[in-house]
Amino acid sequence: MKRNIVIASVAAAALIGGGSAVAFATGGDDDSAASKSSVQLKDNDRKDQDDRDDRDDRDDAAENTAEAKAAKVTAADAIKAALADTSGTAVSAELDDEDGGLVWDVDILKGKTWHSVEVDPGTGKVLGSWVDKDDDGDDAADAARVNSALKGASVSAADAAKAGADKGTVTSVDLDDDGTATTWNVETTGAKGAESEYDVDLKTGKVTADRTDDDHDGQDHDDDGSDD
Repeated sequence: MKRNIVIASVAAAALIGGGSAVAFATGGDDDSAASKSSVQLKDNDRKDQDDRDDRDDRDDAAENTAEAKAAKVTAADAIKAALADTSGTAVSAELDDEDGGLVWDVDILKGKTWHSVEVDPGTGKVLGSWVDKDDDGDDAADAARVNSALKGASVSAADAAKAGADKGTVTSVDLDDDGTATTWNVETTGAKGAESEYDVDLKTGKVTADRTDDDHDGQDHDDDGSDD
């Protein structure tokens, strides 16, 4: 269950992995402004979200590949770094675009309080951490749902990320948020930029393909075909 207020899609044809040192915030209980990521997008290659709808699959695949290669720090290692900064339970981690730079955005539940921790995908350093409050006031309900879903679970978000890494470069790991979650949802990018989703069982760690999107896409395809 991703709690990011805005989850921006990364849209870049090329990425620059900066080599300069970056400052980073520590102390997960503080509201720390995020420092700049060492992995920056080229401004002249960025396009508005509306423009993404007009690009072909080859462009998207090239961008996916570039993003995955730019993230030298794995999802599992990003979660580890975030938990070292802010103790609790990692509920999700996503490779995200933050003001033109790539970051790992990790959501951590500590008691009934939600924390957001940003980790540099190029260096593994924590860029910032702060308490994340839901504008709708659903924090307590979200916490109760997650705690219930994870009760008795033996597979952590980091474990799920490691399991999914056998299928490709993990770009997102997230607890299924339907209230009766039994799996982690893991998104991966393949060598040629193809995106795939997998479910990792909370108790056994078994990895299976997530067919939900495939079924939906198939229905869309049928609908399109019938309109012709």
